Amino acid sequence: MSGPVLVIELPEPVSPAGMRRFRALMAGLSSRCEEKRPGSFDVHVAVERLGIAPSREDPAWTYPLPLLGGAPDEGLAALAGPDPRRDDPHRPFDVYLMGPGVGDEGIFEAEHADAPAVPAVLGFTPTHAVNVSAACNRPVDHLATALLTAAVMDVIGGVACAELRDGQASLVAELPGLLGFAGEDPPDALGSAGFLRAWAALPGFRLLK
Repeated sequence: MSGPVLVIELPEPVSPAGMRRFRALMAGLSSRCEEKRPGSFDVHVAVERLGIAPSREDPAWTYPLPLLGGAPDEGLAALAGPDPRRDDPHRPFDVYLMGPGVGDEGIFEAEHADAPAVPAVLGFTPTHAVNVSAACNRPVDHLATALLTAAVMDVIGGVACAELRDGQASLVAELPGLLGFAGEDPPDALGSAGFLRAWAALPGFRLLK
């Protein structure tokens, strides 16, 4: 994965009902969804289903009208081909549950061995986690990573852990849903789904990458 990553820390294994909700969410948000093992998804997320609406005023999304001599019709647009500046609204992600009994135990153990201060902020010791990893690194991928992570938290719970960029701690310190910081400068931010959505709404939002 070459894009931003967020982690959802979980206080207990995901229940069968939670796994069904998780699976239904991933299928519902995605134009392509492959479950490689229970709780591990290779998906192309349709960002409009996360509430990210392409804007006709945004050159990263719209067709280059000057090339078409004005407002494009469908036939001429098809002949001209796709705009190379345009972001595909179906963004690739790996979203996978990890921990004892579900898979990727080594990754889970390695990541949590490097974060001994996290349980003190969370109020629990994580037993499992979900990684939300974008394959690309465009601005839309940062926004989609935050909103996809928040959506997963809505159905299975947990607390988001986000590595911060230099100077971001003061930016997010007053946002609703922030539980606290863990680690050295720049620290990790730990917060709720609401925290991620509030952060993503800030101008110039960008995760660490």
